[in-house]
Formats: sequence, C-alpha cells, structure tokens
Amino acid sequence: MLSASRRTILASTAAMAAALARSPIVAQALAAPAAGAPPQPDSPRRRLSLEADWRFHAGDIPFAPLRDHEAAYAHAKAGNATGGAAEDCDDGDWAMVTLPHDFALGQAPDPAANPDQAYRPRGIAWYRRGVLLDPAWRDGALDLVFDGIATNATVWINGTLAARHFGGYTPLVIDLLPFARFGEEPNTIAVRVDAQDSEGWWYEGAGLYRHVWIERRAPVHIVRHGLVARPHPLGQGDDAATSGDWAVPLTLDLANSGATDKAVTVAARLMAPDGTPVATAQAALALPAQGQTQAALTLTVPRPRLWSPADPALYRLETRVLADGALTDQESCALGMHTVRFDADRGMLLNGEPCRIKGVCAHQDHAGVGVAVPDSLWDYRLRRIREMGGNALRTAHHAPAPELLEAADRLGVMILAENRTLSAAPDTLDALAALVRLGRNHASVIAWSLCNEESIQASGIGVAMVTRMKALVRTLDPTRAVTAALNGAMEAEPNIADQLDVVGFNYGRGGIDAYHAAHPTRPLLSSEDTSALMTRGVAAGDAARHVIADDDTTAVPWGQTNSAAWAFIAQRPWLAGGFLWTGFDYRGEATPFGWPSTSSFFGAMDLCGFAKSGFHIRRALWSATPVIAIWPHWTFPGQEGRAVPILVASNADLVSLHLDGRELARAPVRDGVARFTPVYAPGRLLAQGWRDGRVVASATCVTAGAPVALRLVPDRPRLRAERRDAVPVTVMAVDAAGQPVPVAQHGFAVHVEGGQILGLGNGDPNLALPETPAADGRSGAMALFNGLAQAIVCADGSGPLHLVATAAGLAPARCVLRVDPGIIAALPAVPPAQPLTEWRQAPASAQRPVPGQRLGDGDMNSWAWTKPGATQPTDPAAPWVLLHLAFTPRRAVAAKGGTLRFASVVGRAEIWLDGVRVALKADPAPAPLAIPLPPGNGERLLDVLFDNRTTPGRCGLAGMVSLGP
Repeated sequence: MLSASRRTILASTAAMAAALARSPIVAQALAAPAAGAPPQPDSPRRRLSLEADWRFHAGDIPFAPLRDHEAAYAHAKAGNATGGAAEDCDDGDWAMVTLPHDFALGQAPDPAANPDQAYRPRGIAWYRRGVLLDPAWRDGALDLVFDGIATNATVWINGTLAARHFGGYTPLVIDLLPFARFGEEPNTIAVRVDAQDSEGWWYEGAGLYRHVWIERRAPVHIVRHGLVARPHPLGQGDDAATSGDWAVPLTLDLANSGATDKAVTVAARLMAPDGTPVATAQAALALPAQGQTQAALTLTVPRPRLWSPADPALYRLETRVLADGALTDQESCALGMHTVRFDADRGMLLNGEPCRIKGVCAHQDHAGVGVAVPDSLWDYRLRRIREMGGNALRTAHHAPAPELLEAADRLGVMILAENRTLSAAPDTLDALAALVRLGRNHASVIAWSLCNEESIQASGIGVAMVTRMKALVRTLDPTRAVTAALNGAMEAEPNIADQLDVVGFNYGRGGIDAYHAAHPTRPLLSSEDTSALMTRGVAAGDAARHVIADDDTTAVPWGQTNSAAWAFIAQRPWLAGGFLWTGFDYRGEATPFGWPSTSSFFGAMDLCGFAKSGFHIRRALWSATPVIAIWPHWTFPGQEGRAVPILVASNADLVSLHLDGRELARAPVRDGVARFTPVYAPGRLLAQGWRDGRVVASATCVTAGAPVALRLVPDRPRLRAERRDAVPVTVMAVDAAGQPVPVAQHGFAVHVEGGQILGLGNGDPNLALPETPAADGRSGAMALFNGLAQAIVCADGSGPLHLVATAAGLAPARCVLRVDPGIIAALPAVPPAQPLTEWRQAPASAQRPVPGQRLGDGDMNSWAWTKPGATQPTDPAAPWVLLHLAFTPRRAVAAKGGTLRFASVVGRAEIWLDGVRVALKADPAPAPLAIPLPPGNGERLLDVLFDNRTTPGRCGLAGMVSLGP
C-alpha cells in the first residue's frame, strides 16, 4: 500500500512549472529526456556497452624473447607489443565470451588450490576485442571504462601499453584519444588479467567481471563523476528534516578540451518522485580552452518527500550544459532527501528519528555466475534482504558495483560502503577516492567504512594511515560519517578507533559495554556479528558429511546464533544496529570444514538466495507485522514414530503446534524462536502464534508425497533482451498434489530457446557439479539440493524465452518468459582480421628499387619505421618510394588462404607478394585494394612500390592494411 507521503503531490508544483516556463534559456536547456531514458539524439554524450564477442584465452601468452638488438629496440617503442598484446596476435581459435565474465568459476576445484578462493585456480588470462570508432569522436573526451577487473590488469590499445591497474573492485578509466584510430580503421584492445594474487580471503573470481563501456563527451563536457549534489534541510536540529524546506546545492566540474574559450550556461532541474518539476536553477560562466572550472547552483525544495527504507522516494536531478547556446552535455542522477546522524545515546537517526540498522554483510558472488553478477541479480538479492526484514547491507569488504547502489536507492536498502585496504599508498588512496565518488550521490549510502579487522589498528602507523584516508573522504564527501570494522584492542593507545565518527565492532561482545561506558560520547555500531552456521533444509547435522543442522544452534566460537546476536543489539538502544555475517553464503572460507566444502555456511540464505532458518528468524525479529514460519519442513520418510526437531520462527509470545487438528505442544517464543520435537507422522502440521490470548499468525506445512514432476518458478514473468537483465528460475520437484518435495535430490537437465543459461546452482556448500552451462549456453545440468535448485537465464531477443527442465522418472517442467527489447546501446565488435602494421620505408630514390630487399640485422635507421594511416609528399628528384613488410599469417589464413585488404592506397603503386608482382594500381587517386593471398605457412613478404614519376603529389598507405579470410 502506498504511504500517505507517496500519494501527496507537492503543493508548489504549479508555481515551479510556471517559473520554468518564464525562462527561455532554462526551457531550452531542460528539454531533457524522461528519467532513466538514454540521451536525446541531439546530445553529444554517448555511453556504449562493450561486452559482446570478446576473445578469451585461459593461461598466459609469453611475450617474444628479446634475443637481438632489433627485437629489443622494437620492444621499447610504442605500438610494438608482442604476444597476446600484439595487434596481429593470432586469436582466431580463442573462445568467444560475453562480459561480465568470471573465468575462475569454470575452473574445476582443486584441493591443492587456495581454500579461501573456493579451491578454484585463478591464474592468468587474456581478453581481446576489436572496435571501430566514429570519426566525430576525435574531439572531446573519449574513455574506455572497465567497472571491475579481478584482480590486476594490463591493457594495450593498438599494440601500445595504455594502463596498468591494481585492485579488483574499483574502475579503470583509460583516455582513448591518444591511442585511438577512427573511421574504418579498427582498434584492438588487449587485456592481460593476472589473478594469481588475491586481495581478500574469500572467493574473488577472475577476469573482466563487471561492465565495460566506451564513454564519449563533447569538447565542453561534465567530467566523469563531476556532478555532485548534497541535499540538506534549511533548518537546524533533528526535526529540521521533516519541518521545512530543503536546499540542494550542486556542483558540476566542467572541462573544455577544445581550442577556443566558451561561454557556458549550466541549467538544472529537479523532478519529484511523481515526475513533476519542483525546482530549477541556472548559471553562466566562462570556460577557457584546454581548461576546467566548476559551476555551483542551489535548488530549493519545499517540504520534500523524504527517503527512507519504508519509503525510498527518489527525486531526479537533471543538468544540461550549453556552450555558445548549443547543447554540449547532460547528466542526471537520482537523489534521496534524508538526514543521517549517529548519536552516542540513540543510535542512528534517520530524518531525525531513531532507525535501527537491521543489516547483513555480503560478498558479491552468486550461484551459477560467480562474481559476474548480472544487474538484475543485485535487485533480486536486495529484494531478498528486504523480504527478510532487513534494511541495510555492508559491502564486505570492497567497493560495490554501481548497479548495486542504484538498486539500493530504489529498494530502500541502506549501504555501509566499505573500502578494501587500509593504506596511504597512492594506489589505495585512489581506490578509496573512487569508492567515494561512486557513492556520494546515492541516498542509500549512509556511511563510509575505511577498513576491516586490520592488525595495525592499534598502532601509530594505523592511525597515520586512517588520518590521511579520513581527510581524503572528508574532501570528497564532508556529509557522511566515517567508520571502520574493528576486532579488538580498541582501548589500546594509539588506536584508529579514536579517529572514527562511529566505532564499528566486529563481534567483541565482551567489550562493547565497557567501551561504551568508557567513551559515552562515541556512537557505536555492530559492524559485523552472528556467524551462525547452517546447511539449508537439513534437520540434523552430520559433521562427517560436512552438514550442519539448519536450526540456528551452531555458531563459530567468536560469534553467536541469529537469535542471540540480535537480542544483544536489541537490548542496547545506544547501539546503532548491526550487520549479520552473512546475508548469503559465499564461496571460500568454508568454516568449520575444508575440502571438499567450497562455500561458507554462514548465510541466512544460501548461494541461490534460498532461505535458511536464519532468514525466518531474522524476519521474525526484524518485522513489526506478525510472522510465523515452520522450519525446515514436515516430510521425513522413514522417520515415522521418531521425534524430529521442528523450529518455528515467530514474533508472537507463544506458539502452539498441531497435527491434523490435534494440538501437540505449546512453547514460548524466545528471541524469535519456539522449538519442538514432535513425534513424526505424515499429515498437516499447523503452527499458531499467540499474543495476548489470541492467534495473530499461523502457518501450515503438509507432508509431501513421492515426487512425480519438476516445476519451474521464475522470479518474474518478463525480461529485457539483455544479458544484464537475467532472471533466476527456481527448479523444484512436486508430488501428485502439486506440493513441493523438500527432500528431493534429483539430477536434472535444462534447455532454453530464445535465450541463454548463464549458470546453475543449488546452494549446496559441498557442491561437486559444474555450475556453468554447455559451451553454447543453451543447456546445462544440475541436481536438486534438499528440494531446490536455480537456473539463471537471459533472453537474446529472438522471441519469448522457453525454458524446459527434465529429470529421469519425473514429468518435465516448462516456463515461458515474455521478452521486451533491450535498452542498452552497444558498440559491435569488429570481425577478426590481422592488422599489418610494422612497415619499413626505404629512402625515396631516383632509381627504381628492387622489391623484396631485406635490411641487415639491427639496422634501425637506414629505413624508416612507419605504420598505415599517413601519406607523404613526393619528390620529383626521387620519385620511387618502397614500403616493405614481413608478416606471418594467422593459422586459419595460412591453411586456407585469405585476402589482403588495403583501406586506402594513395598514388600509383605496384603490390609485390613474396617477390612476385600481384597487382598494379594505375590510378593515383585514393582507393581501396583487395588482393588474394594463397595458402602458405611461415613468413611472407609484402612490398608496395610507389611510382611518382608522372603523378606528383602525395603517396602512401592512407588507411589500415589487414589480412583476413
């Protein structure tokens, strides 16, 4: 049901709209697209996905050894990379992959590998892709953006080293303009990913596991992350958020990469959650050539609708930049109006009122896809947290994906955004700055966490590092609190706890009260707690089989059960709340077991997002409405006449348990749980929750019969034709009455038409089956684990998506998902071709030279080095110009032959191949040329001899030369 504030339209809407209409330049500047729509056709800004058709090679490709002077000389020069980075690298037989891609997930677990990386070998891999760039993009800003690479990467563009990047959780942004070719000349991007190192002690995946983009802006543009808005109430005090008007000061960092100064107008418009305009502002300024400046504006909003987990109301801020009256750039972002303050006595205050943080910690891997998480799965995972009664997520222990923050804004999940590494090194400060720039406009981000459980937190070095890190955060975002997740020694001096706005306790239950008493003015937070251990759907544990009962009775020595952990927090109103370890199971850190367990047991949900008892217990403890759930089920074949453990999660005072209308027992609810051990008999189990002498909630659980069929239950009925909009589909077995069978363990196969299977999983922490589909992505296999499994599918746009599941002895299941068109613009990959770039040019000659000449070893200077794309003036006294190239065709062309393609030859020319003239270009005008190349292995010799005796002017290879099928 919509809240009253959600139904309210701001009274000032009409006045704001009238003011908008009175300003012609604002009306022009703010003729913006609808919120969430791509830029208008007249906008020079473009953001294009670069994710399909990457060529992938698992393992390293050695660089050519430097065995002579010529090789060493060439190696030291731009554009001459060898091995997998070379423009002419033979990648024709590499696998084709679509990003995001986690190559570690496809590795078979190895007991000799790192257990914290889920026993998955990671290693080194290469990615390559070709793209064409619009000539109109030569001016302005042109960036190649990798949102995340696990873990370290080196990038070459057109054979030239363009960037090195260390760290798997922050973006790599490369200015393409110095490296790029435009028009019909392809660009080669080569990425060497080194995942031998690790940043964490959990599964981190490997490869280009987040999105990759080409981002283009006009010469006058807003720099990346240059739009910053900081809404705040105009009044003072905790009640100011709800009692009056708000200001939205914003800044725009502008750049002018053009050759002339520009008169710039910046206009801003704020749209209410219902889409109506509520405020506008504009400013005029001068922007010098090759310079930068900052525009500052302030919008005023009368009594805005406030953002909170209960009502995640989002405004939309739209900005436009006009240079000399013409639109040159535009940017928008979602804004939430709220205040967040941490108080030493009242915990966290949201919009002036106490708001207990009911949070979870989570790593970023999911069943079937590893860390290559489609955007829609962030939405799915956050919705599962909300369904559990949670309102917050700690991104443990790394910067989140941008799409997670967007979903959190929309769904009302508060984010404690955590930095990976405690350090003041330039690389790690850059990573911290990237985290803050990414999150500072997001309403969901409530605080910054600088580090997690560092051994030097009680040291002068630690204090010095945190001091610099906090100063950096304050510079970029002075509005949010800074915390850190500490695990002891907070009373030692010196200590980084003394530098924090909020002190975060990881566990340490024995010391929190004493610390609070000693430091009564410091706000405190349970940054990590619980660490209960459970295997989903298991009634009784079996350590020999690495199985732990799903009943919230087992926790690690330093942790607590879900019930006990929240009881501790609930009894201390001065504690801002807590983040349970963890919301979901994750690969690696398979405590308390090792091999063959490859995933953790900590989650309130498993790797698929299926509930364990912790999910229902937290729902009972965190929800204001009545909750009751029977766990794990009432299907125990072969256990008739024996007592079985039953847990009922509830927030009632008392629970009564009934079987087929007969009351079996009553038990009080303690910290969200009532426990029973009834004698098992098939039938209908009923649990009733009582409060003040009346039933406030009830739940039933019916004994399932033998499974007879599979069933498919998609998370939603439709999706877009994009890989990022994937849908998790639950696979289950049902009996003849259609009841799910919670003990089914059947193997099954799935097949899809109209889409692809991205991955499969079942939440078993001891899973030995592969989670990746067949090579074509159309089929795969998995097994039910305690009645459930999951297939993650995406659509390809060829029609409705049809998914079929089959299993021996069971009727098959089918589901159909409607498919809508995709909305993300993409830059296609260039068909594979071998660029021929390493040409040598003889000195212009008065006499006709002989094609096929070779230079002496180590001669770097007699003939010039040149690459296609340039022409030169002719000299009547020396009209002959010879270009020479030695090349080795790629394997497929060497075997079958191919075609030499000259994009543009300028001048009269002869083409010689292996000492034989194969073509004559008599017309000196620029023209393309295509020449067959016969099959043949080994090195080939190509010469272009220009004859400028009768046609003076210019000559040369004005465009790319390539060899392809």
